[in-house]
Amino acid sequence: MSNVATQIPPGYVAGTWDIDPVHSEVSFSVRHMMVSKVRGRFGSFQGQITTGEDHLASSVNATIDLASVDTNDETRDNHLRSPDFLDVENHKTMSFTSTSVKPRGDGYVVEGELSLHGVTRPVTLDLEPNGFGPDPFGGTRAGFSARTEINRKDFGIAFNMPLEGGGVVVGDKIQITLEVEAVLQKPEA
Repeated sequence: MSNVATQIPPGYVAGTWDIDPVHSEVSFSVRHMMVSKVRGRFGSFQGQITTGEDHLASSVNATIDLASVDTNDETRDNHLRSPDFLDVENHKTMSFTSTSVKPRGDGYVVEGELSLHGVTRPVTLDLEPNGFGPDPFGGTRAGFSARTEINRKDFGIAFNMPLEGGGVVVGDKIQITLEVEAVLQKPEA
């Protein structure tokens, strides 16, 4: 049986794609009070994907507006924007630039550099291409799902409050999930 990731994804199209923020989502979850997870998302982001003639030579660059954080609780969101966490006054964006794409199992990993809170560190995303195809507007679209986990302390975000019975209010590990739909740029005439 061949490794699916070494094969070109069905319908694959090489080109430059703009991430469609209306049909994409950047979300996260983090352990809260040692008993549950709080989920949130970022409402404002942009990026570009370049799919190479060799699909393993593809790349991505993306930027997220940290002030657009939304956990469905205005008080918590304002605290996340404060110097205790994201410090959006001094660090307005988070960005990711890929450095390589490699096959793994029936999917891929995208290695790259994540810049957050004034710190840049290597991060690996598990990637699943969801498809390539025409849209009803005469364009071409592609979809991707990706996941990673970071430790917020690795990016200098260390604020926490201990709980009386042990543990802390906010976990260190942040799960990040991306659901991306991108639109192929049309060649200039």
